[in-house]
Amino acid sequence: MSKDDDAGAPGSSRDTHYAKLRRAHRDAKREREGLPPAQPRSKRDLPARKGALYADRTPPETVYLYGLHTVRAALDNPARRILSMKATRNALMRLEIAEDAHLPFPLELVTPQEIDRLLGDDAVHQGVLVEAAPLRPRALNDLGDAVLVVVLDQVTDPHNAGAIMRSAVAFGAGALVTTQRHSPQESGVLAKAASGALELIDHIEVRNLAAALEEIKAQGFVTVGLDSEGPVAIEDGLSGRRIALVLGAEGKGLRQKTRETVDVLARLDMPGAIKSLNVSNATAIALYAVRQHLAKQPGS
Repeated sequence: MSKDDDAGAPGSSRDTHYAKLRRAHRDAKREREGLPPAQPRSKRDLPARKGALYADRTPPETVYLYGLHTVRAALDNPARRILSMKATRNALMRLEIAEDAHLPFPLELVTPQEIDRLLGDDAVHQGVLVEAAPLRPRALNDLGDAVLVVVLDQVTDPHNAGAIMRSAVAFGAGALVTTQRHSPQESGVLAKAASGALELIDHIEVRNLAAALEEIKAQGFVTVGLDSEGPVAIEDGLSGRRIALVLGAEGKGLRQKTRETVDVLARLDMPGAIKSLNVSNATAIALYAVRQHLAKQPGS
């Protein structure tokens, strides 16, 4: 090996500040495009050319959606514009789509390896991939008759956001509110983690979360921030017929401004030795408590 082979490798003496910034920028861009992170430690660790580091990238203003549940939900969503589809014969059979079906978009029969080349080896695509236009976000003043919304305060990990989205749909939330910055963009990773829920819940993006919370309050919602040090247990902090559940990033929690803006800071009481949960798990428990509260309200 030449002495230049590990130049800039993570942890090496030549791993400069600028190299770290370049890697961070690269990984953030790959996350936005729905691709797995590439973290080779040296040239020996580079994946095969079909692998994650060399995966093809989606064109601008499109998103790759993959996996049977994700694609089925996208096909069933009238608001989703599908541009093209690649699938194996086995995947088409499991989706109950005939090979000669007349679809409003091009369908190409491919091998699993051809989809690997587009997504990288780490993506569990189950033999099907669609290229689609992103969904159009809903307006904050259009919550309609929803009695439950979920608000994310800089939850950036697409796996957590997708799992939260899935729980939100399961408990009948009417919308998911996120910030335009410091939140995961629509991507294959997010859609896969949501397992179809991306197509089943309205997504609202806001510039200023504190201002958005005030507007949500004006629409009759009680805003409840989930905080491990909240002064009341969540079951005691719920009131009213419309609830906006606000959750912060794992580790950092709610930002100070958010904590000051919500109506109530509530905690999950956990009697066991572990006092904190993954944000997506905590969300599911909190959503259950909110639904129990709403079920007791007159006219529910």
